[in-house]
Amino acid sequence: MAKLKTAYVCNDCGSEHSRWQGQCNACKEWNTIVEMRLETAKDSKDTQASVRSERFSGYAGATDSSLKTLDQISLTEQPRIASGYQELDRVLGGGIVPGSAILIGGSPGAGKSTLLLQVMCHLAQTMPTLYVTGEESLQQVAMRANRLGLPTDKLKMLSETSVEAICEIANKEQPKIMVIDSIQVVHVSDIQSAPGSVSQVRESAAFLTRFAKQVGVAIFLVGHVTKDGALAGPKVLEHCIDCSIMLDGSTDSRFRTMRSHKNRFGAVNELGVFAMTGKGLKEVRNPSAIFLSRDDEESAGSVVLVLWEGTRPLLVEIQALVDYSQMPNPRRIAVGLEQNRMAILLAVLHRHGGIQMSDQDVFANVVGGVKVTETAADLALLIAMMSSFKNKPLPHNLVVFGEVGLAGEIRPVPSGQERLNEAAKHGFTRAIVPMANVPKVPPANMEVIGVKKLSQAIEALF
Repeated sequence: MAKLKTAYVCNDCGSEHSRWQGQCNACKEWNTIVEMRLETAKDSKDTQASVRSERFSGYAGATDSSLKTLDQISLTEQPRIASGYQELDRVLGGGIVPGSAILIGGSPGAGKSTLLLQVMCHLAQTMPTLYVTGEESLQQVAMRANRLGLPTDKLKMLSETSVEAICEIANKEQPKIMVIDSIQVVHVSDIQSAPGSVSQVRESAAFLTRFAKQVGVAIFLVGHVTKDGALAGPKVLEHCIDCSIMLDGSTDSRFRTMRSHKNRFGAVNELGVFAMTGKGLKEVRNPSAIFLSRDDEESAGSVVLVLWEGTRPLLVEIQALVDYSQMPNPRRIAVGLEQNRMAILLAVLHRHGGIQMSDQDVFANVVGGVKVTETAADLALLIAMMSSFKNKPLPHNLVVFGEVGLAGEIRPVPSGQERLNEAAKHGFTRAIVPMANVPKVPPANMEVIGVKKLSQAIEALF
């Protein structure tokens, strides 16, 4: 039996310590250090070397491990594999890259397993695939596929939790795409701790990622989330994989948003939208139409903003409510927006717009549950608050975007022309944008008003 030793590992950053302590010296987080047992370095190296030589060498897509200089490496770009879902391909950067490790996280019931089952059943019609389930039985997965009306004749299934056994079978079957559902239930036999622990998640992910790189198979890893909405397991889990995707969706909405937080092969923060139906997840090709379901009657405090999400524009509605406060400290609440940013904009509005809201409660919300992080929402938020404060509705055909500086200047934002074109497609005929974003040739039937100062934007509307 191999000699075991004990180490203390931080659950957030993965750094090791010689003994337990309350705070991690690397990431400065509290109560994140847990005990783990692992083999001696010699036994671990021998095990990994034998696994590489015995299991990976026979794979058809195995790579050459010999030393090469940089100019000897082939620069031939590998073609991406289309998943059959354009929204997923968009988030991945154009498709599935062979040899990549993709981590998909999300809250329970978000649709992670359903989406991957739909993708794998589609891909199984044209290439060898393998779906490994450790949480559900094969009968449960088959019942879901039958309920969704998916083709089930060619997708190969495996119920296994041992990483070594999974790679052994994959070495024989040689699939192009493989799904591990989930990374929290699989385990490496050399580690003595229970599945789901820091050491098991870290070693299992590293083992599977190494397998994917050496044999050229794309692996989807399903990950759980904590009560805070973050991916469960050590932070090093996100470092060793190529792409990290989160599938979010509230229980009271049938829409699901997929966003990439890390992508070595595409844009970060790319957004994809799906709708949960009785037949599984369906793509939403025009997400702007979802977030723009407005009333026909104009109301004060509502304005449309053109966001830039990844590689495409997105139209969302920003609502603001300003009301007299009965409290000594008026409330400032922002949902879907950065609350500190809203406090700064209120100060800019007072200093450079001559509007004081120190005795007013201010509430702001982004319709549809979208989280806005870019500064292009500054001008739209200020205009929405002004509209509510003055109780003056804004026209339905108006779109606004622009960054507001502390001196009251309106700064340009990236991709201004594409934002205006997207707004024109949805029937908007008037836009207030930074002066630097005014195009030489505006979209047809659209009036573009360029502003340099906050006072000019207020004068143009109010």
